[in-house]
Amino acid sequence: MRRRWADLRLRVISAAVIVPPSVAAIWLGGWAFIALIALALTVLTIEWALMCRQANRPFLPVAGLAWMVLAACSLLWLRADPAAGRVNVLFLALVVWASDIGAYAAGRLFGGPRLAPSISPAKTWAGAGGGLLAAVAVGALIGLAAQGTARLPAAGGAAVLLGVAAQVGDLTESGAKRRLGVKDSGRLIPGHGGLLDRVDGLLAASPVAALLAFGAGRGLMLWS
Repeated sequence: MRRRWADLRLRVISAAVIVPPSVAAIWLGGWAFIALIALALTVLTIEWALMCRQANRPFLPVAGLAWMVLAACSLLWLRADPAAGRVNVLFLALVVWASDIGAYAAGRLFGGPRLAPSISPAKTWAGAGGGLLAAVAVGALIGLAAQGTARLPAAGGAAVLLGVAAQVGDLTESGAKRRLGVKDSGRLIPGHGGLLDRVDGLLAASPVAALLAFGAGRGLMLWS
């Protein structure tokens, strides 16, 4: 049992270092948020290039970079909305983080059948379910706090879409690492590997959030 949670302490410490400045940049917006995205994109590009170079796959960097740039542009566009940008980006970030935490906790607690053993042997159906439930719970709470019960189902529905997208992003990155023959994207974050290992779900969910916000209209919550 103890081995299941061997990396928990490092994960908590890493989150305590990373999350506060990230939330602060989201809250402040403007140049603080732009700087955060620029720094993250730079680190992600370096990690991806090194992974591809190590595996001698010189065409893959373009595909990975396109994915990262799309996510970065989606986040910048979301936050640029002066009326709803802050709430929308916080909603996205908190739902994805909840999905990660829920998947980790449920997977370690319950184990069980593997979700996609040929892609990522460590991921289980229990983890996927726990991650989705956590994402919906956090999304519903944010929707309740922002707009009361009127839009609660819509907030939960948006959280489902973002939670699923985050898990697809996680599996996509796992598949890419498996294809490249690497375990982690880097060693930047103790307990997590590289930055790409930490934000793979966010990279996939960000364009989905931008599409939801575009459909809702400028100045409105993305679940409206």
